[in-house]
Amino acid sequence: MKTKIVKFLSSTPVQVLCRLVLGGLFIYASLDKIAHPQAFAKIIYNYQLFPDFSVYLSAILVPWVEMVTGIFLVLGIFSRAAAFTLSSLLVVFIIAISINLIRGVDFNCGCFVTVSGEKSDPVGLLIRDFLILIPGLIVLLFHKSKKERLSKSRETA
Repeated sequence: MKTKIVKFLSSTPVQVLCRLVLGGLFIYASLDKIAHPQAFAKIIYNYQLFPDFSVYLSAILVPWVEMVTGIFLVLGIFSRAAAFTLSSLLVVFIIAISINLIRGVDFNCGCFVTVSGEKSDPVGLLIRDFLILIPGLIVLLFHKSKKERLSKSRETA
């Protein structure tokens, strides 16, 4: 049974679907942040977790990291490294949301849109981020490189 699950999760269709979903979400999430870095900086500042000097740097760098690694993941370039990077960002987001949930801080997550003044539902954000983390973990843990697939096909031939 365990082998069937591993085979399924490492199958090409599942890997491609996970790469496209995770990469596509992060590409989409980066677009508004790249277009409105000042608004995104204000959102980061409102999390009340980061020193002032890091807010603007984060507001500029994070969306571009999301964009580039999302593109890499969609194209299948450095898939494990891209999945690790995006999964790590998700873990950071989960931690930041959790801290603000515990502290009772109202905030706009800035996840996909920076111009909205609406406050976010932290529990809903946590559930969503954990669900988005799943395809990243599948790619990270079950992706096989071309070299691994070729050697496996030679062993069975």
